[in-house]
Amino acid sequence: MSTRGIARLAWIATAFALVVIVFGAFVRLSNAGLSCPDWPTCYGKVTWPKHETDIAAANAAFPDRPVESDKAWREQVHRFLAGGLILTTFALAVWSWRRRRGLRGLAAVPLAASVVILFQALLGMWTVTWKLKPVVVMGHLLGGMTTFALLAYTALRLTIPPVANPRFAVAEQNKLWRLTAVGIGLVAAQIALGGWTSSNYAALACGLDFPSCLGQWWPANMDFHQAFVLWRGIGVNYEGGVLDGSARIAIQLVHRIGAVLVFGHLAFAVAQRAARHVQTRPFAVAIGIALLLQVSLGIANVKLGLPLPIATAHNGVAAVLLLSLLALLVRVRVAAR
Repeated sequence: MSTRGIARLAWIATAFALVVIVFGAFVRLSNAGLSCPDWPTCYGKVTWPKHETDIAAANAAFPDRPVESDKAWREQVHRFLAGGLILTTFALAVWSWRRRRGLRGLAAVPLAASVVILFQALLGMWTVTWKLKPVVVMGHLLGGMTTFALLAYTALRLTIPPVANPRFAVAEQNKLWRLTAVGIGLVAAQIALGGWTSSNYAALACGLDFPSCLGQWWPANMDFHQAFVLWRGIGVNYEGGVLDGSARIAIQLVHRIGAVLVFGHLAFAVAQRAARHVQTRPFAVAIGIALLLQVSLGIANVKLGLPLPIATAHNGVAAVLLLSLLALLVRVRVAAR
């Protein structure tokens, strides 16, 4: 397979990963994460119980988790999609390794994606067996985004040439690279906070109030200690959340503060600087559009009461924002070496 063929496969894997992320968000946000109480089967079936006799047998076998057919298919289809992504990622890793001499070290990136996605499978299993434990759900989201980022980086490196403009000073190029790398780190942290917010059912902890929270700019009854306890043991069913209102408010406020920090850095340190140069201006536009859309979706989630389509899109656009930052990072990569 030629380098062009590897690039094409990398883009297919990247698109596949984005579909898995968005569909996974759809599953989580529609409260279907425990709709199949076993793993990797669903009520003992490769697909899910569909007929009355199968549903009756499943209810008898799992009396604590009656079949919800409108949700079970979502969880099992997500597992099928994840399995397809695993195969695609492995194929990319094998072909990249075989062509490693022509890829100049890039072959290690799809190999890393293969390792991450195997751990992702374990996190998917623990999400079910540990009953939506927040740290596992958050880790599962981060693992999905990491897989997506590694695949996207591979595709971008094989597609986007480095900047070649003598008027684009090396010092300026290096600075933009560093600022973009910091931006990627901030977006990753914000994604983790978003996963923590969602897995603790804290998205509407402030009600429908924005930018204030329950009529206050800084609620007095926030419990930051309980809000960020990562490990609470195994055996608790976390569906619906276990934290009280004060802890959930603290999580929501930290997520909002994180959004302000990310917006400020990306808008004024990254996009504005990239917009000064013709060869990076399109990337600045892409970052700006994704950033504004993401902020708008976040506000709409609160004001409209977390509608499923908007909440799901919020996860997808986070991945697109990450992709646009990776594209800029690749564009200015040479001077950063």
